[in-house]
Amino acid sequence: MSNADKADRANDEPTPTPFAGESPQNESGSEAKMLHEPDSGADSYVGHGRLEGKVALITGGDSGIGRAVAIAYAREGADVAIAFHEHDVDAEETRRLIEASGRRALVCKGDIGDEQECQRIVAEVAEHFGRIDVLVNNAAFQDKAVERFEEIDGPRVLKTFQINVISMFNLIRSALPHFRANASIINVASVQAYDPSPSILDYACTKGAIVTLTKGLAQELIKRDIRVNCVAPGPVWTPLVVTSFDREKLASFGVDNPTGRAAQPAEIAPAFVFLASDEASYVNGEILGVTGGRLLA
Repeated sequence: MSNADKADRANDEPTPTPFAGESPQNESGSEAKMLHEPDSGADSYVGHGRLEGKVALITGGDSGIGRAVAIAYAREGADVAIAFHEHDVDAEETRRLIEASGRRALVCKGDIGDEQECQRIVAEVAEHFGRIDVLVNNAAFQDKAVERFEEIDGPRVLKTFQINVISMFNLIRSALPHFRANASIINVASVQAYDPSPSILDYACTKGAIVTLTKGLAQELIKRDIRVNCVAPGPVWTPLVVTSFDREKLASFGVDNPTGRAAQPAEIAPAFVFLASDEASYVNGEILGVTGGRLLA
């Protein structure tokens, strides 16, 4: 075969995808078990004192976007508590990264789908640090992608809403007495709220509800000097993804985005830093899209 023929053949072959070979995981994904470990900014994020002296509670802080935000907050000067469900190895690694950044860390294990657990976690953080300045409602549940609407049954819908939406009501209600002036609540929605995928429609619907919750709650809490905003990411490479899609989908995850790729958690974290900082003192009730060009409206 001539060199020209080899070149033509090479041009016909598909371009290798960034996450090829990644294996799907069970209901709750572990970052430690991922073949292609997400970039959480551990080697790249540089802080500038934007959150000096603040205390933050981040749900789902053991991995993915939550870990990236925890690292960024710690390097910006905040003490950080993370809430997580079951992956102790992931949580301990996040603790290590927070403490290596020179800040105090608290790790709280629990199921935020339970109201009493939400109350316990918030109380533990408030007792340990004396207050809460920033609450990041990041934890979420996303079940396996389906082919037919009928596969999204009642128990699945209830679980998805319980963890993704109702937990936010419970956590915020519990945290309010522990906030100081100029506190910040940051919820996590998704581009799915605006461009929903039928295969994960229950998840997409919860993200739409979170947008509404953010806009409505912001109008009341600003009267108490508490800002409420929301980050809506596009496709991001996290453990949540490997729990939902098959090997073929994982291999091509994000390639249909305008950027041609999925984001890494480290690329999402700066939006959370901005919204928690004094630089965003006049930003309230906003949905900040970090989507790589996918439109939110």
